[in-house]
Amino acid sequence: MRTHWDSAETVTRKRGRAGRILASIAQAPVSVSCILLVAVLGSVAGDFGAGTRVPLAATARSFPEHWWVLLSSAFVARNPTSLLIGIALLLCVGVPVERRIGSRRFAVAAVAGQIVGVAAAIGFVTVSAGLMGDWVGQITGNVFAGPTGLVCAALMASTASMTTLWRRRIRLGLLALVMLLALYNGGFADLVRLFAAAVGALIGPLLSGRRPRTPHPVGSRHERRVLIALLVAATAVGPVVAGLAPHAVGPLSVLRYLLTNIQPVDPDTLQTLCAYPALARDCAAAGLQLRAGAGGTFMAVLPSFLLLLFADGLRRGRRAAWAGTLFIQGALSAIAVATIIAVLQPSAADTSAAEGLAAGEAGAHGHPLALVLPLLLPLLLAVLLVSRRKLFTVRAPQGTYRRLAVLLAGLAAVLALAYFGAALALAQEFNPRPGPGEILADIPDRFLPLAYMFDLTPAFVPLSPGAVAVYEGVGIVFWAVAGAALLRTFLQPAHNRYSLDEDRARAIIKAEGGSTLSWMTTWPGNRYWFTSNGQGFVAYRVIGGIALTLGPPVGPRRDQEKTFDDFTAHCTTNGWSPCFYSVPGDLMNHASARGWAGVQVAQETILDLEHLTFKGKKFQDIRTAMNNAAKAGVRAEWIAYATAPRPVQAQIQEISEEWVEDKNIPEMGFTLGSLDELDDPEVRCLVAIDKDKKVHAVTSWLPVYSGGTIIGWTLDVIRRRSTALRASAEFLIASAALTLRDEGFRFISLSGAPLAPPPREDRGSGPTPPPNPMDRLLEGLGSSLEPVYGFRSLLGFKSKFQPRYVPLYMVYPDPAALPAIGRAVTRAYLPEIGFDQGLSLAGTLLQSMLSRLRRRQTPRR
Repeated sequence: MRTHWDSAETVTRKRGRAGRILASIAQAPVSVSCILLVAVLGSVAGDFGAGTRVPLAATARSFPEHWWVLLSSAFVARNPTSLLIGIALLLCVGVPVERRIGSRRFAVAAVAGQIVGVAAAIGFVTVSAGLMGDWVGQITGNVFAGPTGLVCAALMASTASMTTLWRRRIRLGLLALVMLLALYNGGFADLVRLFAAAVGALIGPLLSGRRPRTPHPVGSRHERRVLIALLVAATAVGPVVAGLAPHAVGPLSVLRYLLTNIQPVDPDTLQTLCAYPALARDCAAAGLQLRAGAGGTFMAVLPSFLLLLFADGLRRGRRAAWAGTLFIQGALSAIAVATIIAVLQPSAADTSAAEGLAAGEAGAHGHPLALVLPLLLPLLLAVLLVSRRKLFTVRAPQGTYRRLAVLLAGLAAVLALAYFGAALALAQEFNPRPGPGEILADIPDRFLPLAYMFDLTPAFVPLSPGAVAVYEGVGIVFWAVAGAALLRTFLQPAHNRYSLDEDRARAIIKAEGGSTLSWMTTWPGNRYWFTSNGQGFVAYRVIGGIALTLGPPVGPRRDQEKTFDDFTAHCTTNGWSPCFYSVPGDLMNHASARGWAGVQVAQETILDLEHLTFKGKKFQDIRTAMNNAAKAGVRAEWIAYATAPRPVQAQIQEISEEWVEDKNIPEMGFTLGSLDELDDPEVRCLVAIDKDKKVHAVTSWLPVYSGGTIIGWTLDVIRRRSTALRASAEFLIASAALTLRDEGFRFISLSGAPLAPPPREDRGSGPTPPPNPMDRLLEGLGSSLEPVYGFRSLLGFKSKFQPRYVPLYMVYPDPAALPAIGRAVTRAYLPEIGFDQGLSLAGTLLQSMLSRLRRRQTPRR
């Protein structure tokens, strides 16, 4: 009886799920109509509409005689497989997109993308016929059929209504895919999809009620790494696509000869190929790959395989992946240069593979430059990697790659011995039969990819399946294990060149304590100077001859002044000018007694927790925020970013990228953390999350140690979703304060607000000292930066919590070094600002200064 009940319940659940799916499909009438048209025309009209009296598919010669193909080509199919793929795309992509943006917008985007995409592709072929030679000639007869163009257009249009992170990722992913197909495969249908996607990207904002705008430069370090990794992955996959496609004629299809040696042939084609002595090398490569099967294909695409592995490492910011990618691109650049020389100097009597490639491909593309220009791509990628090397600073723990090298060397030795013994045992199954000397000489070739191994005629080739397994198995096993081991190194905990010092610094912070800024000294980019007794240290970075510290010395407070003096002597010995940044008043007084100058650079806001209750009129806004969160079902939840559920991590990334995008300027560093600094087991994150598991906002908190225990926490990252619950930031900070109070901590620091003076009511009743030139400079800089970074608005926000203010100072021994100090502070906060971002920031600052000037010139009434 129970079994029958469970079966009935299961059936009911399945019916409910099926009903929801059908209801979702019913809410997308345009997609359903397209599916019906594709199914009917695909069944009745036959291939490309051959069952009708008029052509329905599009070619480069269809317009203007067959003008209707601009739209009709979306609803016919090449064959039953293409028909099923088209219907699946409309179901899996078209239906969700239509439900997201509405049927009217979906119809406009899809139809516009289809019509303009086909027309633009026809126009491109017509205009480029005299410029791009044989490539355009070879695709003139290609046919486009199917709904892929309208699906690409609708999907790109829908990104205008998405959040920043997913808008960027879908656009980059889809554009990378269609551009990869257009540049490497180069068919007419690939051009249609490319132009349709471009139309969708342009029309999407218009359908959402705003004008298209130039995309901002990728702001965060994480997304810039993803972009470069995507580019490297595309250049790795593209040659494989060109090698597998039977008639790849794209402008970059020639690169398959650099990265692959795929020979997609059957036995009959192989026999024909081997009938020509001039094609002996291609015959050998194709024959071995045909016998080796999937294993031979793997060895044929080995460089692309390695680049894909390194692309994953680049996404994670790994320095080793950067070096490996640069090495491969450098090697490919060298081969490309040799090939270019062979093309431009055809008189050199050289029978190398490079010249054979040059002759064949230059003939296929019509002009030697059609070969030369694509071969410059590896060189351009190498230049890009060198120019963006600062993005890839994450190192594996010390000894990781030494152990990897030992592992691979041992594996290579074992495989070489196994190959030698097996080849001797199966010598009669090779042609010609090899002796021990020939087998030994052949061992290095077993580890090389097919793309390079057949530049030389092989000494012997396998005949039987067993011989093929021995012949190819060595390289396959070696590179499969090497790839798995390499990928594992990218998952190792992040270390930097000062990792041992960083571990030592963390131990000192935990044992001796420090200021509210001390945990920031463990972030990447800092160097460490340790006291002679090993109980204290100073974190600093040298920029333009300025030794800029992050906060005061860390260690016992009784030794702080001595540490200050000893570090100053250390800087003098090395020819640096010291500058202590964000230090408290007592260290400022010590520096002043030694003739140093100083200026206030920030206000730290401290919230004492012992008697905190958020009662009274002055906390009305805080109580309102907490009440609204409770009504909306939003709760505060403590997490560790590294161990949080993947959906929560993804939403935090999304919120962070949206925040960076809105700023239109690079993320700041130094004393301001980012997503990278959240990935620390000592850092606690508090998220505002609702009952649907949607994250509204996130804050991160750094520990403050004293005497071996945590006594407080410092607020670092605070970011919220644009569509989040109002006052979600206030809700999170108040929730953190109350829960940390209950856990027994003494205080929380809402961190400093650089270049922002405290509110007037908190400055005290004493006389205000006259400002010096540096004060006026910082005052003007703070006012100019306010529209960009909002430091003063941030201080006003923190004042809602009625904190006590602690001034932080910058002290320096030589006022003549102020220009260099200013540059050092700027580079510390903006280490990766590019030229375009610098122009954007300069433009914003200029507008701010002009606005201030106009306000001053406006007479008061």
